[in-house]
Amino acid sequence: MRYTRDMYIAILGRQPELSLAELERLFGGVDTISPQAALFDTSSTVDIQQLGGSQKIGRLIGELPLRDWRSTSMSLVRQIEKLWSSKSGKLTLGISAYGFDVDVRDIQKTGLILKSKLKSADRSVRLVPNQTPELSTATAHHNKLGLSENKIELLVIRGTNGIYVAESLGSQNITALAARDQNRPKRDAFVGMLPPKLALMMINMAGLPPEHGHNPRLLDPFCGTGVTLQEALIRGYSVYGTDLSDKMIDYSRQNLDWLTSQFNVEHKDYKLETGDAMTHRWQSPVDLVVAEGYLGQPFSAPPSPKKLQEVRDNCQHIISQFLVNLRSQIDAGTPVVLAVPAWRDAQGGFTHLPLSGSVSQYGYKNVGVRATNRSRLLYYRPDQIVARELLILKAE
Repeated sequence: MRYTRDMYIAILGRQPELSLAELERLFGGVDTISPQAALFDTSSTVDIQQLGGSQKIGRLIGELPLRDWRSTSMSLVRQIEKLWSSKSGKLTLGISAYGFDVDVRDIQKTGLILKSKLKSADRSVRLVPNQTPELSTATAHHNKLGLSENKIELLVIRGTNGIYVAESLGSQNITALAARDQNRPKRDAFVGMLPPKLALMMINMAGLPPEHGHNPRLLDPFCGTGVTLQEALIRGYSVYGTDLSDKMIDYSRQNLDWLTSQFNVEHKDYKLETGDAMTHRWQSPVDLVVAEGYLGQPFSAPPSPKKLQEVRDNCQHIISQFLVNLRSQIDAGTPVVLAVPAWRDAQGGFTHLPLSGSVSQYGYKNVGVRATNRSRLLYYRPDQIVARELLILKAE
C-alpha cells in the first residue's frame, strides 16, 4: 500500500455535483474518484463541520490496486496492523466500504480479523458494528470516529482507477444542523425553508472563507428568517441582512440572538434592517453576497403554462432588478452566490429564469466549476416542483 499524507477524501452528499462545487471553490482542484467520493489537497485546515455538502472527510493514507473485497481486506489488515503498531490505549474502530459489492458480514469479518491482530499486539479494540457496508454519518458521529487519535474510521473507497484508503477526520454533525434549523425560535414555511446544509454550501461556494484576523462581511438581501446569516455567523463571517418585511427582520434578529446564546459563536457581528432588494442602499463594506432570491409561490403539482409564465416573469423582474441595484453598490470581483427558482415539469425537465443563462447584461460573469460536468447546479428533492438553481457569480 502506497501512503500519501497530504491528500484528503470527501464522501459526497445526496447531490454530488453540489458537493463538488463547494469543495472546488474552497480548496481548488478536486478529482472525482467514484460517484460517492472526491480527492483533493490543501494546506488549509479541513473541518467537516464547515462543509454543507460532504458527509465525511478523511486523510488519505494509501492506495491499492483494483481488487475484490476479499483481496482488499487481506492487504488492508496487513498494512493497518503495521501502521497502528505504535498506537497506545484502547482503540474504537469502524470500517466503511464504498463502491464494493460486498455483504455487510464481510466488512465485519475484516474488522474482527484486524481486532484480533491488534489484540495479539496488546492493543484493545472496540469494533463499531455495521448495519450497511458504510457506517452512517449519525453512527460515525455518535461514536466520535475521526475526532481523536484512538477513535478511528477507515474509509475504503473503490474508485474508477484504484482503491483508496483514508482515516476519517470526522462526520457531518446532522444533529447540530437539525437543531439550528428546528429549534430556533422563529420559522416561517410560507417564505420558504432554506436547509442549513444548502446555506452553508452556498456560503462556501463564494470562495471567500474567513481567515485569522479577517472576518469578511456577508450580505443577504433576502434574509427571511436568517438561515444564511446563522450559518455564516457560525462559520466566522460578519453578517448583514435585509428584507422587505419588518416581520422577517424581527424573526432574523430573534434567531440570531438565540444562536449566539445557544451555540459557540465567537464572532457576533451582525446588522439587520428593512429594505427592498430592488432599491435598497446597503452600507459598505460588502465583501460577498449570498442569498436565496425570490422563488415565487410554491406548487404541489406542475402549474399550467399560463401560470408558470406569470410566476416566471415575476421572479425574473424581481431578481434582475435586484442584480442591477446590487451591481451599482459592490466592487468588481465581489463574489455573489444566488439561489433562483427553476420549475420541474412532469417529465423531469426544468424551466429556468432567462437571467440564469445570461448574467453579463447585469454586470456579472458566471464562475465555472471544473469538478462537475453539470452546466447547472440544481438543488431539489424528488417531490418538489420548485427547485433552487445556484448561480455562482462575480461582479465584473
